[in-house]
Amino acid sequence: MSDVVSYERDGDIAVITVDNPPVNALSLPVRAGLANAFAEFQQDANAKAAVLICAGRTFIAGADITEFDKPIEDPWLPTVVEQIESCSKVVVAAIHGTALGGGFETAMACHYRCALPSAKVGLPEVLLGLLAGATGTQRLPRLIGVKDALDVMISGKPMAAPLALERGAIDKIVDGDLRTGAIAYANSLISDNAQPRRISEIVINPASIPDRFFDDYRKGMARQTRGFFAPEQIVKCVEAAVTLPYAESVKRENELFMTCMASTESKAQRHLFFADREISKIPDVPKDTPTRSIEKVAIVGGGTMGGGIAMNFVNVGMPVQLKEINQEALDRGLSIIRGNYEVAVKNGRLSEAQLEKNMAMIDGTLDYADIAEADIVIEAVFENMALKKEIFATLDQTCKAGAILASNTSTLDIDEIAAATQRPQDVIGLHFFAPANIMTLLEIVRGAKTSKDVIATSMQMAKTIRKSAVLVGCCFGFVANRMFFPYIREAQLMILEGISPERIDQVAFDWGMAMGPNGVSDLSGLDVLEKVRTEWTERPDDPVFFRMITKLSEQGRMGQKSGAGIYKYEGRKAVPDPEVAKLAKAEAEALGVKQIEVSDEEIIERLFYSMINEGALILEEGIALRPSDIDVVYANGYGMGRYRGGPMWYADTVGLKNVRDAMLKYRDRYGDLYWTPAPLLEELANAGKTFDQWNLER
Repeated sequence: MSDVVSYERDGDIAVITVDNPPVNALSLPVRAGLANAFAEFQQDANAKAAVLICAGRTFIAGADITEFDKPIEDPWLPTVVEQIESCSKVVVAAIHGTALGGGFETAMACHYRCALPSAKVGLPEVLLGLLAGATGTQRLPRLIGVKDALDVMISGKPMAAPLALERGAIDKIVDGDLRTGAIAYANSLISDNAQPRRISEIVINPASIPDRFFDDYRKGMARQTRGFFAPEQIVKCVEAAVTLPYAESVKRENELFMTCMASTESKAQRHLFFADREISKIPDVPKDTPTRSIEKVAIVGGGTMGGGIAMNFVNVGMPVQLKEINQEALDRGLSIIRGNYEVAVKNGRLSEAQLEKNMAMIDGTLDYADIAEADIVIEAVFENMALKKEIFATLDQTCKAGAILASNTSTLDIDEIAAATQRPQDVIGLHFFAPANIMTLLEIVRGAKTSKDVIATSMQMAKTIRKSAVLVGCCFGFVANRMFFPYIREAQLMILEGISPERIDQVAFDWGMAMGPNGVSDLSGLDVLEKVRTEWTERPDDPVFFRMITKLSEQGRMGQKSGAGIYKYEGRKAVPDPEVAKLAKAEAEALGVKQIEVSDEEIIERLFYSMINEGALILEEGIALRPSDIDVVYANGYGMGRYRGGPMWYADTVGLKNVRDAMLKYRDRYGDLYWTPAPLLEELANAGKTFDQWNLER
């Protein structure tokens, strides 16, 4: 048989078991093993039915995506799926864990499906920029209906077994031992003289689909799927399922699958899939590095950030002590947290009882002595070095030996903060992104003396609170904000040059950002950005740098929170303000900034190529471990569309020579303060290589 697929009989039932740890992925040996096992089942006169089951923690969790960019090797999954369905004797899939993608397609090729109550099934290929290309887009609409199938495939979200049973995706819930229950189910089908039930033979009546259904569905999904390529191809596949004979619709599915595979969008999404998993690999901090126990958590600073950070721990059942400077500030902080939870209650995501339980897990205090026994203390006050050093000196005197002392700074020097203590080995940066209770990114900043066990503990803690943690080195702004500054810098300069903020933002939005740079600045707070600018002691000697932010802040226009910033606000709606254009023109005249016309292409180049060049410097300096780490930061922390793959992957896509040449073009116009290509960018452009190749060759 096969090392990963076994065949045995239990009475009249053939039991075909896949055992390919860790998730029984459909690698070539599994596909070949399944083909051989079902061929044996067909020839086994003593087997009246078969049960397909998996060993380990899950049913087949999907394809082996490491094979996606390699030549296809037979047996191809669609061939195996067809072989299973064509069996002349009943085949039952027995599902536990997750049957996703190719795993669910394999299950749908079986004639009947049973599952544990905890199992989940689904077709999440869209998350990789793909569609279910082993007949999934054809089988699921026939099995559960066109609308439900589209919803499942476009969202990529799995169905829990009870919902799958209700919709008809599975036929039976098995309580107790899955193998025993599946065999009993197969025997009952034999007793009932049940025949193979082939989904491919189900015909969808086109008359059952309302007029304009697909047009309306496209309109409904437009906002959710903006910029992604695969969703439209999925809709086309389901249209084929309705309008074409099965064999022709499968052919159409295969064509569109290959189109998706070749698309830049899918390549970008697959890049990020692997990048999200790569971030946990730290060359000098091996997996077996001992970690410290984190049971008691304290947060210094109960403002918006501190409260949001507290919620991350409370949401996973970890109590938090919240330290504030006075009762008024503490009450305000607790009120903000309660307000956030009340929104969740209003939206049906949380019960009133859970709200009260969560709030009871937060212990407010005004006394440092009360947090002396905390295992980790996270400082979350505003960006002021003197204040942070004062707090860390106090923590050093107060906290127990072995406590991790962390700063939520977004820009400041962790080494300088650590120097305020007698234990720099215990100090680390934990840069949460706002709103901290929602955003998934966590930038973990290692100082020069941060111990490896503190790094390992912080990475482990991030998983506990469901964050994507990227380890970075120490410099002003680290990775995220250091690359964000050129992006904002160019947006600011373009405003002075006469380009409207709304046009800049629209171009950035259309390119793939969740918000444009000016909307993001207003959301972050212009006063916050101005504070960061003033704290940056090595900022460029350039009176134009962040000029509009400085001037608007001086006028009390702090962004959304004050009702006016770069835009005016009607509630949360941003409205262009002629006063900003008037101010920009006056400042441009005072600074000698010329008014110019620019193309959308130039806006994209100036916003993103400036960011990419800074990323190249960051890689040279070792601030980021890998180009893909930078991509994770921007996909998870700044709302950069995953179909772009992150800034460094995007640079590889457009070609580093093109990026370098554009840098030189803008250097000719603006001088060499900002537009000199980074040495690494120059080197790779000249060699015709990519950041990805550079990373692999190191």
